[in-house]
Amino acid sequence: MSKNLKMKAARAAMDLSQEQLAQKVSVTRQTISAVENGDYNPTINLCVSICKALNKTLDELFWEDEEK
Repeated sequence: MSKNLKMKAARAAMDLSQEQLAQKVSVTRQTISAVENGDYNPTINLCVSICKALNKTLDELFWEDEEK
């Protein structure tokens, strides 16, 4: 699993800390960190919650482009 730089960039663009995003989606800061670092595969429910909090779609944040 690769790092989720799209999620990190979207969070930063909204000027949210990992802690603030974690509070919005009812998880720990460590969970947000692990998702961004590619160390944790979030559930679809968590993905949807993160997308709603960051005003993004699942495709925008979690779709991995195929390596060419």
